[in-house]
Amino acid sequence: MIGAVWNLLLGLAWVVLSGDFSGFNLLTGLVFGYLVLALIEPQVAPLSGYSVRLPRMLKFVAFFLKELIHANWRVAFDIMTPPWHMRPGVIAMPLSAYTDLEITFVANLISLTPGTLSLDLSDDRRVLYIHAMFLDDEEALRSSLKEMEHRALELFR
Repeated sequence: MIGAVWNLLLGLAWVVLSGDFSGFNLLTGLVFGYLVLALIEPQVAPLSGYSVRLPRMLKFVAFFLKELIHANWRVAFDIMTPPWHMRPGVIAMPLSAYTDLEITFVANLISLTPGTLSLDLSDDRRVLYIHAMFLDDEEALRSSLKEMEHRALELFR
């Protein structure tokens, strides 16, 4: 969090010092600020790990958008074609997430993806119950959801 604040301050300083108050100039300042923080990261303890968070976040956003487009396409195709191909069902997915924030983030990501919905969390908070619209291959769905959970947890750990 400290790195993000410093990056924003460096980006704003870039905008003020250059005198160009445009969005593109702010983006340029943020990029230069990120590079400066990545260079001084080994010398400043509170910045440890900051330089790897942004690439992880960008990779996750790209991954999630790909999954979101794929799920939307599959649901739209099933709705538009008369013989429906859906086989709904409920699966139990063991969780690697253990904090409230991680569990909430993973459950919301699953619910945001069309065709899946987080239903319930077990009492011991180790299993998430998920309703799936397409449960043709339970193991493939479970591995896809575990991949999403793994990538999401990379952002927090």
